[in-house]
Amino acid sequence: MAVASGNGVETTQNADESEIVLSVRDVTVAIEDKLILDKLSLDIKRGEILGFVGASGAGKSVLLRTILGLMPKQSGTIRLFGVDVDKASEVERLRIDMRLGVLFQHGALFSALTVLENVQVPMREYLDLPKALMDELAMLKVELVGLPPDAAQKFPSELSGGMIKRAALARALALDPDIVFLDEPTSGLDPISAAEFDELVVKLRDTMDLTVYMVTHDLDTLFTACDHVAVLGKKRVLVEGTIDDMLKSEEPWVKSYFRGKRARQLDLAARA
Repeated sequence: MAVASGNGVETTQNADESEIVLSVRDVTVAIEDKLILDKLSLDIKRGEILGFVGASGAGKSVLLRTILGLMPKQSGTIRLFGVDVDKASEVERLRIDMRLGVLFQHGALFSALTVLENVQVPMREYLDLPKALMDELAMLKVELVGLPPDAAQKFPSELSGGMIKRAALARALALDPDIVFLDEPTSGLDPISAAEFDELVVKLRDTMDLTVYMVTHDLDTLFTACDHVAVLGKKRVLVEGTIDDMLKSEEPWVKSYFRGKRARQLDLAARA
């Protein structure tokens, strides 16, 4: 349930700390002296699908890259699986990295590699396995995301947009991670392909006990796939909670986004 914190931000009550797999506390990020995130805090519980939304250019992908260690922060703390990543040893950091899966925006597949070889990239990076075993494991991931077996030998240029996203998801699942980060996973997909991808994410969460951090602007995804939503605005998390909490919020941007004409139509369809 959403409650107001001491600084006026609408937020949910704190979860049991043992259930929090990602904790972001007072994180500040600036790029070339331009402040992007200002003392932002956010928690993600084990097994939930979090939809992270906000206006274009608000800093959604910046936070994602900061969490993954691809972008430096000026201050604040990021804890993954209870470990402060800034204080983690090299061995601890390696173990954490192996528990993360990432689907980058637009898939980001290596164009010179087949789908099977793309899925094997994390295996080659972190594991020492015979080629035959890697081939078998990679094929399992290809089939797990709903791609036909013959897609494994195709190159990204031979795939449709929806197949590229599924191949990228297979790569993100290569090491059987505990949490997957999805950056605009349904962007550029037609409504049917996007809906099928949302269903796949929910199914994988349920069958693999995944936690999902999803940067998205897709209202359909938020209404049908996400357990929890966090809204980025004014360089911090403005509101977080369920879709019902979003629909009740009086924060102007949140109200416009979730209670606009299209959102009302989706809400009615979801409740029908």
